[in-house]
Amino acid sequence: MQVRIYRSPKTATQSGRANTKRWVLEFEPQQSRRIEPLMGWTASGDTRQQLRLFFDSEEEAVDYAKRHGYMYSVERPSERQLRPKAYADNFKYDRRLRWTH
Repeated sequence: MQVRIYRSPKTATQSGRANTKRWVLEFEPQQSRRIEPLMGWTASGDTRQQLRLFFDSEEEAVDYAKRHGYMYSVERPSERQLRPKAYADNFKYDRRLRWTH
């Protein structure tokens, strides 16, 4: 059984970085999804898709996968690059681009 281990990203709707330090273990789908004929909803018989396990570190998640005999892949997050900015840079004399309102 294949599992995916990754660190949860920052949500797009919030500016904070809460819950981004936890590592998540998710099971890969074993069955394809199908459309229910009565209501038109998507359904699957694989209930492991709904399961998410949270860990404090990557090592704990990898140890859990090894202990239970799962094949795993680890997706490491890319580090964010912060550029220092200052409001005064908008009014510099030697700007590269013209200042417009």
